[in-house]
This record gives sequence, structure tokens and C-alpha cells, in this order.
Amino acid sequence: MKKSSILVVGTGTIGEPLIGLLADFKKKLHISEVMFHKRTPLRDEVAKVKSLIKRGAKLVVNQDKIEEFKALGHKPKYTSFDKALEKAHVVIDCTPAGNQNRINHYDKYDLIKHKGKTFIAQGSEKGFGLPYAYGVNDEALEDMAGRFIQVVSCNTHNIACLIKTITPNVYDLVSGDFVCIRRANDISQNGSFIASPQVGKHNDTKFGTHHARDASDLFETLYQYPNIYSSAMKLNTQYMHVIRFSLVVKGTVAKHNLVARLRENKFVAMTEKTLANKVFSFGRDHGYYGRIFNQTVVSTPSLTTVSLGGTTQISGFCFTPQDGNSLLSSVAATMYAMHRKEYKSYMSHFDDMLFEEI
Repeated sequence: MKKSSILVVGTGTIGEPLIGLLADFKKKLHISEVMFHKRTPLRDEVAKVKSLIKRGAKLVVNQDKIEEFKALGHKPKYTSFDKALEKAHVVIDCTPAGNQNRINHYDKYDLIKHKGKTFIAQGSEKGFGLPYAYGVNDEALEDMAGRFIQVVSCNTHNIACLIKTITPNVYDLVSGDFVCIRRANDISQNGSFIASPQVGKHNDTKFGTHHARDASDLFETLYQYPNIYSSAMKLNTQYMHVIRFSLVVKGTVAKHNLVARLRENKFVAMTEKTLANKVFSFGRDHGYYGRIFNQTVVSTPSLTTVSLGGTTQISGFCFTPQDGNSLLSSVAATMYAMHRKEYKSYMSHFDDMLFEEI
């Protein structure tokens, strides 16, 4: 079985657990080597870098930073980003500069000469490549002719998963309205916290905020065009994003049938909990790397269905597992880049990380 080298660029909120995940499952996924590039040597991140190396990942640094990394006790395996980039079969950019890195570094790799090289970026880097969410638009991934993939944001995963699960035929969706109630920042981040709830603007005349537009772009890869709208606000919390959703669908849908439909999707976790800290705590205590890898966590007590005039309004609240769903999609895109049609058999190794109940 052919093995491939992986290069993860960045060691932040997404990069760090992704490096550890790929390193831990290296043998099962037939990865020959997991490399990670860290740009800045930081004293307070020595333990993090050592932990990733202990898991089997190889540190890549820039030539002009070698001595600074060595002064911190690190022994870089590769001292040239370009050489690591040349060696990698799959490059996963987890920095907020993915689009710029594509211009500066990735576009130079000719498709003919480097047809096996695939580049993946995260949700903030809109326009990087094919929008993708594991379990939502796998068909588009399998049909793609290009080599650039953008794993969509955590809230986009959540919205898209809800739509696909509740209305498998998107044309049965009359309308969908989503209020993204976002945490201020991640518990690992220092900045961007706020003192009180902050409402967002509707800058998009068609979709409200970028959340609905991003979900629409995701479905557009399947030639589907759902009628959806979104709003957003931030709360002064670090726990989890919450989405309040209201979908109007054709036909009559009873609540017990709705719950059954949600439970059938392995990417959906159900919970009787109504507090974000309780859901977050469950992920910390029972999730791999302290994370929930489901696309969404739906709060069963919040669900309501009202049928009238041949349509049903379905409303409720759900929790977004932050970067967990994006991490799983990044691995799925990597497996497709490496193994093509067999990628889903490799993704089965992660099924035990998906919770049915939280």
C-alpha cells in the first residue's frame, strides 16, 4: 500500500489537534510521515511542540529560525519550508494566511508535474478551493478535478448538516433561518473576548451573514440552491457556538419522526442537555483530544414542529462542536487525496469518535 507524507502548516487551534490526530493514526491511515511547520519559536509553546514530536510528528522550521528553536531545546527535522513542501503529498494549511500562502507557495506546483499534491485550507480562507464538509458534499469531492480544497467553518458544517438531515431532498426546504450565537473566542486564545453580547450586521443582502452564504456555496457544489438566511451575534463566553434554527419544509413532520431522522445520521449527536458548559464538559471528558467530532449536537428538549397548510415549521437549538467537525473533514479530504475511492474505509477508524448521545 502506497504511503504519503503530510505537511500541516500552523500549530494553532486547528493545527495542533490535527497534527496529533494524524500522528496518532499514522499507521492505520497509511501515512509515511507527518510534518508540521511552526513559524515562530515561543517559550510558552515548548511543551506543545515537544508533545507533538513525542507523538511522532516531525518539526519543520525556517532556515533563519533554526538557532532560536534549538535554544528552546527543539531539534528540527527539516530546516526548510520549501523542502518540506516539496516532499509532502498533502499540505493542510491551518493558518489565517492560507490564500496568501497559495499565491506565495502553493500555486507554483504545476498540476501536471505534481498531480499527486493536494492543498487543503480552513474555513476562513474562502475562495481557496472546493468548499467541503465530510458527510455533506462528498460527491463533489469525489468529482473534483482540481487539487485545492477549502474545509468550511464549524458553523457552516452545522447548518449544512441540519439541512441535509432534516430535508434530504433540499427542494423540500421552503426556507431556513439560522441565528448563529457565537462564543467570543476559543479557550486557547488570548484576544477577541468581549464584555457583553454583541449583535452582528446583515451585510449580505441575500443571505444576511456569511454563514448562510457559505452553506449555500457548499450545496452549490451539488447543484442545489437552498433558500436560507442567517444572523449572527457574539456572547461573552468561551464554551461553544449555539445555533437557533427555524426550517419550513414541505409536508407534515411529527416531532418523533424528526428525532428519528436526526438520530439516523451518524454526524448528528443528540442531547437532553440545555447548557453549553455541560456539552463542552462532556467533550472535554470523553472526546478524543477533548473534542466532539460530530457536525452538530441537537438539544432534544428545544425541538418543536408545527404543521399548517401543507408545510411544517421545525425549530430548535443546537451546539456547534467548534473545530471538531472541521478537523474530521480535514482528515477526510486528506484521505481522499491519498486513497481516492477507498478514503471512506479509512475514515471508518474515526466512527467511534462520533457520539450518538451527549
